[in-house]
Amino acid sequence: MGTLPPMPQPRNIRIISERPNVPGVLERYARIPIAFEVTSQFTPYPVDHGLGGLLLREEPVPVSYRKDYDTHEPPVQWRGSFDVTNWMAFTAFVNEVPAGGAVLACRTPGLDMLEGRDDLAVLWDLRVEPRFRRSGIGSALFSAAEQWASQAGCRTLKIETQNINVPACRFYVRHGCDLRSIHANAYREFPEEIQLLWYKGL
Repeated sequence: MGTLPPMPQPRNIRIISERPNVPGVLERYARIPIAFEVTSQFTPYPVDHGLGGLLLREEPVPVSYRKDYDTHEPPVQWRGSFDVTNWMAFTAFVNEVPAGGAVLACRTPGLDMLEGRDDLAVLWDLRVEPRFRRSGIGSALFSAAEQWASQAGCRTLKIETQNINVPACRFYVRHGCDLRSIHANAYREFPEEIQLLWYKGL
């Protein structure tokens, strides 16, 4: 595989980091939309009856629809559902306008996504305001999260996506993440969605 082209760098960008347990941080963060239009999905097909793994093939959905993760679990609920003491929230501003955000979770007892490890960080959330998408904001936030996790002593970054979020899957591939787990029936509320878990060494 050839070398991936460099990611575009946004201009006039400023990223701040704040603890999400500080009052007002998640409330402001939640104002950045995360919704996107689902027009295709990755469908897994077994290779050699599964002995050769799974092939993910992008296919159009019968009817496009809007997916908004915040309607299921708004960011303001995270403080009540988890101990966010060791989490970090990043907000990207372009010309002082909130353009995107990311939240990183680590060292949180009882959080299954962390697998009981102190050297694992989870990119809990990554969002970019629609008018700033595909401009490098997501890449800047991902890099900031990587750097913070590494400085915090984490050796691995873990990310959860779904097969219906094709742009996110391609984004994480471009940033050097490896798909290591595929779980059907992971979501009781959304049985048609498939959980994809990505990892990247830091």
